[in-house]
Amino acid sequence: MTEKNTPDIIYTTVDEAPELASASLLPIIQRFADAAGVSVGTRDISLAGRILATFPDHLSEAQRQSDDLAWLGELVKTPEANVIKLPNISASVPQLVAAIKELQGQGYAIPDYPETPGTQAEKEVRARYDGIKGSAVNPVLREGNSDRRAAKAVKAFAQANPHRMGDWSAHSKTRVAAMSGGDFFSNETSATLSAPATAKIVHIGADGRETVLKDAVSYPAGTVVDATFMSAHALDAFLADEIARTKAEGVMFSLHLKATMMKVSDPIIFGHAVKVFLAPVFETYGDEMAALGVNPNSGLGDLMARVKDQPNIVAAIEAVIADRPPLYMVDSDRGLTNLHVPSDVIIDASMPALIRAGGKGWGPDGKEHDAVCVIPDNSYAPVYDETIRYFKETGKLDPATSGTVQNIGLMAQKAEEYGSHPTTFEIPADGVVRMVLEDGTVLHEHAVQAGDIWRSASARKAPIEDWVNLAIDRQRAEGCEAIFWLDANRAHDAELIKYVTPILEAKGLADKFRILAPREATRATLETIRAGRNSIAITGNVLRDYLTDLFPILELATSAKMLSIVKLMQGGGLFETGAGGSAPKHVQQLMEENHLRWDSLGEFCALGESFKFLADVRDNAKARVLGDAVEAATQGVLDHNRSPGRKLGQPDNRDSHYWFARYWAEALAAQTEDGELAAYFAPMAKALADAEGAIVSELAAVRGGPADLGGYYHADKAKVAAVMRPSATLNAIIG
Repeated sequence: MTEKNTPDIIYTTVDEAPELASASLLPIIQRFADAAGVSVGTRDISLAGRILATFPDHLSEAQRQSDDLAWLGELVKTPEANVIKLPNISASVPQLVAAIKELQGQGYAIPDYPETPGTQAEKEVRARYDGIKGSAVNPVLREGNSDRRAAKAVKAFAQANPHRMGDWSAHSKTRVAAMSGGDFFSNETSATLSAPATAKIVHIGADGRETVLKDAVSYPAGTVVDATFMSAHALDAFLADEIARTKAEGVMFSLHLKATMMKVSDPIIFGHAVKVFLAPVFETYGDEMAALGVNPNSGLGDLMARVKDQPNIVAAIEAVIADRPPLYMVDSDRGLTNLHVPSDVIIDASMPALIRAGGKGWGPDGKEHDAVCVIPDNSYAPVYDETIRYFKETGKLDPATSGTVQNIGLMAQKAEEYGSHPTTFEIPADGVVRMVLEDGTVLHEHAVQAGDIWRSASARKAPIEDWVNLAIDRQRAEGCEAIFWLDANRAHDAELIKYVTPILEAKGLADKFRILAPREATRATLETIRAGRNSIAITGNVLRDYLTDLFPILELATSAKMLSIVKLMQGGGLFETGAGGSAPKHVQQLMEENHLRWDSLGEFCALGESFKFLADVRDNAKARVLGDAVEAATQGVLDHNRSPGRKLGQPDNRDSHYWFARYWAEALAAQTEDGELAAYFAPMAKALADAEGAIVSELAAVRGGPADLGGYYHADKAKVAAVMRPSATLNAIIG
């Protein structure tokens, strides 16, 4: 599908801190790339951009925006794809509503988000918005499986400059709580299709009435198709029990989900937690709150905003919270609890942070305390449970001596998109849910009750086989321990093992790999890296997401510095730049005091790989020289401690970009593979070095006061450029 004028490299336009950093970094990249005849263009996958692209019929011609996500979705299916993908917002409903209001305030006549659509028109608007919610971008772009690891320079720097780890006590009261039954894990069924099939999902009520929940779901032969449900009754009972137990233990209550990636299921689970935590309030004032538009799925923050003029309800809420165990805080200074906003509850960020801190989280009093970590579903809760048990037994990990964990993740073609697919439903009434094939075969069947969460997901044969072969290649390259994190007692994993084992045996490699359930794999991996050795975790999609935060945060203090390569199945390359979970706090700091602590090291790593990939597929020697020089520049940033500081008064993201540009230019001027590039960059390298004092002074001069971006979700480009490129001297050199 590629057009003749498609840039050699696509650099995505995104949101929050990564996008602010791009305003400073991208002009540098484009200037350097242009010297080698490499074009670098942009495509907009930001939340605001996707909203505007979804409602062209509500906008003027000048306001309309192309559907860049759809365009990229086609590009990644071609051998020509070379995409650098930065972290974007996976929007919860509160984030989506906030973005809509901001755009409306800027003159875009897009419709409101219908919380409870009634008319057909409202239902159509809601359906469009639902396509934007949650992890809507990654499944479109990830037409390949994931190879994610710490770059050698990054790992070496972390070992030489180990970050602080909290001390673990054998007497810590921190623990993980998961359901004893009735969850997705215990109810899962799975089957591998022997032939292509089309299925429908139907709900048959107790009265015999059949409702089609989803029709015409097509699968190729060899697809692993799962179905399961979480019992709402069992969930509520579990939550009530854990709230009482947590109070008795004298520790904090915390909930850990992923309402962004699991955009259908997890906001519902989150809502159950809010409702059970405030059960006496809902019992007394439920009807009144419903009339005010309260939806517990949107969180305590939205609830409080809707009832703020109802003193009786506010007083009742305050009384219940005072009687409950203290809540784990997202932001103690601002009074934001773990139950305030569903998108703030991101398990792959929250659990590693707590584990790194020695099992401590921030409480309402602004102090650190032990916490009960509620992770309702047992599919992956054992990973965190075993990690906490291990550190209680052995003490904290030493980043200076620990080995590293690489990850090979199954994610191509929407593999294992649990709770995100349009095949996840909140059940309207008691009855049975069936997945029925076109020939009448009932593939899956579950007896359900009203309020249960039923879901189906799948993984196709070609991505599974590609995943196994990618793992084989990575193990061959590294020669270290390699573990498939698969539980033979879990229905889905058992089907995957039927693919894995024959491939390994056919290649004579079964002795190079182990297959362990997540709990056992967790302990084995922790023991390996504590001994200073390396391990490769070969996982499904969700564990890929969780482990590529857990282990990097333990090893490096952050997951934003990981090298993430997606080898697209049609031959292209997708290079991801790290995690964006902390990006909102970075933006808040910039807006308050004009200091951006976002570290672009992930972008540097992805950029080098992108150039080298371009060199290989286009036989472009100059691109390889650029890529090698990027690695030298990244090493320079690390060796000379030029990464951003967290606090005002320290160098920030913009300083790191100056040093990256300088080291990049110096590396290009010094290299001998391409005399033309060396001659081109020598004057630039000298100019950047000579102007160091002026540039550093100009960057420092703007920090300390508020920064006007002209918006949060849809910032003003000119204002952002003024904030992020404040050095006239640097701009004159770069252009």
